[in-house]
Amino acid sequence: MNHNKAKILVVDDEPSQRKMLQANLSLDGYQVFEAEDGTDAIARVSEEFFDLILMDNRMTRMDGIEALKEIKKISPGIPVIIITAFASVETAIQALQAGAHDYLTKPLEIDELRIKVQQSLEFWRLKEDNILQRRRIENLFDASRIVGRSERMKHILETVAMVAPTEASVLILGESGTGKELIANALHQGSGRADKRFIKVNCAALPETLLESELFGHEKGAFTGAVGRRPGRFELADGGTIFLDEIGEMTPATQAKLLRVLQEREFEPLGSTHTVKVNIRIIAASNRILKNEVQKGTFRGDLFYRLNVVPIELPPLRERREDIPLLIEHFLKIYNEKNNRNLKGFHPRALDALMRYPWPGNIRELENVVERSVILTSDEYVPFSELPESIRGATADPLMEQARQGIRPGMTIREMEKELIIKTLEDNDGNRTRTSSILGITRRTLQLKLKEYGIDQHGSENP
Repeated sequence: MNHNKAKILVVDDEPSQRKMLQANLSLDGYQVFEAEDGTDAIARVSEEFFDLILMDNRMTRMDGIEALKEIKKISPGIPVIIITAFASVETAIQALQAGAHDYLTKPLEIDELRIKVQQSLEFWRLKEDNILQRRRIENLFDASRIVGRSERMKHILETVAMVAPTEASVLILGESGTGKELIANALHQGSGRADKRFIKVNCAALPETLLESELFGHEKGAFTGAVGRRPGRFELADGGTIFLDEIGEMTPATQAKLLRVLQEREFEPLGSTHTVKVNIRIIAASNRILKNEVQKGTFRGDLFYRLNVVPIELPPLRERREDIPLLIEHFLKIYNEKNNRNLKGFHPRALDALMRYPWPGNIRELENVVERSVILTSDEYVPFSELPESIRGATADPLMEQARQGIRPGMTIREMEKELIIKTLEDNDGNRTRTSSILGITRRTLQLKLKEYGIDQHGSENP
């Protein structure tokens, strides 16, 4: 909002007061309009939008606070400053409770008036910007199927929302399966190129000679098998965005050619002397730490700094565990619909195992586990026993592991039970209620077992 072009409505039943306010505010470049009283103000607001309202509280036909309440019904977002002749806390509270942004007291101090008008306009401008920013972030979540509300993901999406409308190159870093392509897509969808092509290239999936041809295209006869001219991905992406995934796998020769595209936005197809100019935005991603690759000499430093204008580092799933239930719910919905199933979720113990598992394959691995569960589980909820062995083995019941540590060859079932009770009591500082809950027995049963085995409340054996 240009404050000097802001429309301000001055509401006062005293003509001299209105003229004074209009004169002073007009000097600051504001567009000033007048209303004779609260009723007139309501009618004006019904017909047009104002950026700010300055309204006297004491007027003949309708007082300011009453008019304020009606105005807020019509346009809740308009900031209103109430002017009162009584510098009482009670009047100020009434005005603020009715929805006023601020208040002034008579006799008016012109400097205070100008400051409060400017502050009110600035406050609502920032509030409006925050709303737009939040909507952009929500739209990016929706458009790109990005699931997660952890603080780290919120911060990443805020960065994406700010960077997406620009032309800046972005380097997305993170382990495989963390969602780098989704972030790249969000950057494209939030840009002015959203209606143009989004071209993806997996640099790790193609050998060097083929990668060059894929990126830059080739002319007929450029190499064996080149039977005709073929445009490369850069040319196909003209006007849009190209996403270079796993860029750390590029050879030095291809890196040098890419650097020229970044600097000049031009290149020559293989076997051609003709220069092709393109208008593209480049987004790159890597599961390697490219700074380390630069130090080792396997990745060009000048290319790295060209790509790394805005770095975005995606956390592995093990560092954003609070998003796991949301991701599970998201994938359940997808694969239930795809397979005509109605799996409702995971048994608490199974969900606990999923929360504890380190997820080396990140979100992609979690998605595969959910899809597998939807297909193979016949019950409404996935039991722990239906999880893949890799997860069950990595998240073994700590209570059973603890019991195994005290088990020795030749022990009887009675001796193993006694050992388990002793260790659980010790770990819980002798708390019988917590111990019985962990063991899955009643407190009364635990008391009988303690007496039977001669164990005191701290886990020691009685002589």
